Amino acid sequence: MLCVLLVALALRLQHVHDPLLDHPNWRQGDTASIARNFAQRNENILYPQTDYDGPPPNYVELELQILPFLAAMAYKVVGVHEVIGRLLAILFSLGTVLVVGLFTRRLYGSAIAGLTAAAFFAVFPGSVYYGRTFTPDVVMVFFLTASLYACFAFLSEDERLAPRPLARSAGLLTLAYLAKPVAILALVPLCGMMWERLRAGMRTRPTAYAVLLFIPLVILWLYDRQVAQHAEWHWASGIAKLHVFPALVGAFSSIHGFGHKVDLFFGTLGLLRVTMLGTAGFAVSVAACIAIPWTRPRSALLVWGWLAGGLLYAFVVVTVERVDYYLFPLVPLAALVTGGAIALLAELKTQWIAPTLATALALAVLLQGHGAVAHYYQYDRVAYGDAVLASRSLPANTLVVMGHYGPDVLYYIDRFGWEEDPELWTPFDEESAIKKGARYYISVEDNRLRRNADLCAWLSRFPVARIGTWPVYHTDLSLVTARAESFWDAFRRADRVGKGRAFLNAHHACEGKVVR
Repeated sequence: MLCVLLVALALRLQHVHDPLLDHPNWRQGDTASIARNFAQRNENILYPQTDYDGPPPNYVELELQILPFLAAMAYKVVGVHEVIGRLLAILFSLGTVLVVGLFTRRLYGSAIAGLTAAAFFAVFPGSVYYGRTFTPDVVMVFFLTASLYACFAFLSEDERLAPRPLARSAGLLTLAYLAKPVAILALVPLCGMMWERLRAGMRTRPTAYAVLLFIPLVILWLYDRQVAQHAEWHWASGIAKLHVFPALVGAFSSIHGFGHKVDLFFGTLGLLRVTMLGTAGFAVSVAACIAIPWTRPRSALLVWGWLAGGLLYAFVVVTVERVDYYLFPLVPLAALVTGGAIALLAELKTQWIAPTLATALALAVLLQGHGAVAHYYQYDRVAYGDAVLASRSLPANTLVVMGHYGPDVLYYIDRFGWEEDPELWTPFDEESAIKKGARYYISVEDNRLRRNADLCAWLSRFPVARIGTWPVYHTDLSLVTARAESFWDAFRRADRVGKGRAFLNAHHACEGKVVR
């Protein structure tokens, strides 16, 4: 097991010092900004805030920010260094490798099964890559796996259903749900294990079942209500209300809608195949799932329930939010069933075949999977350099509008403000931001700004400097000259008769390559 952990560590340390502009740059930028704001502004874990949506505080409704909070506590000692967040993520990922190994060994009663499962989780491409990103998913997967392990041991082995292991199981479930509510899929295998215990004639305590089923959900609800009271951005509930639920209703409103949903569902399995497990890992995992009736896990409904819960989540949510790491909860399950399949081979064949085959398959998964996620490590070095230069050049504590939709670049600019699509932002939006204190417009996507004739013409009234490759407009209204105001008025008159772009071209304004 130690060798497996060392290999897992080495794989996850690849590019660990890179800026958080690699994939998924949006989520990493969000997480990093929350960690920095915990350290520098409000360390209350119930008050997570990001850098965008204007002047602080910018509280957001998100899952319990365990990883950012731990990083923030380290920041208070050694200063803000994003690599700390990545190293903490790696620790959680290595913890999951260990838990998967112990869990599988106990579930199948086989040391070979445990070691094999740990090895496969260590090398699955999604586990490797997302096991070193500054995101909450790695924490959720750790607590999801640990909670199911604890519940399995509690429900299958504890004759008395004693209070201490009950509290441990309920506590881990609570942390899993709080780390990211997707972990609620654990309810499906949990109910399966309860049913197996009931069928086996073991002692049951309704109060113990109620604690496991309801207390973690109540705590999650209380947390969400608390955070929602002061949040300006309602990410979790907003996505569910605006996207997930309407898509689900549409899927069951017509045959065509359901067929489209099923088609999207198989597309999400493609995400699982390509980057989370890798093509080789997916093939091995599917074969292992087929072999479940013969591998004889001590709790078959745990395995089938975990699979059913994960696929149900994929059908409801991932078909709408098509992000591969949303399928992360299925990765430890894939490792677990693979370990069971290899243990079965060890029973059927001579002793040396199973370890040799497991080693060969794990190596194939590693080599093929590494190529599948190689592009995830890439990031825009020019944007990073410009953001750091802007951070050094702009006055401290000034509010900015950034013409780019994404918190990752704004994080490195290290200013509060607005992150906006320059093609959709309007002069009225900019005026509103200026009234709230914005003093710079940073044209990160300058080509998209030039497509927006109104905004480009309006901003051209202000002095403009260049920071790196970015034009930066000093949006102080006192700096607008009478001549610049006349230019804007003339543009508006031309634009009213449909000649706004021609006017700008005639005055060589807002020129440049316009891309679509």
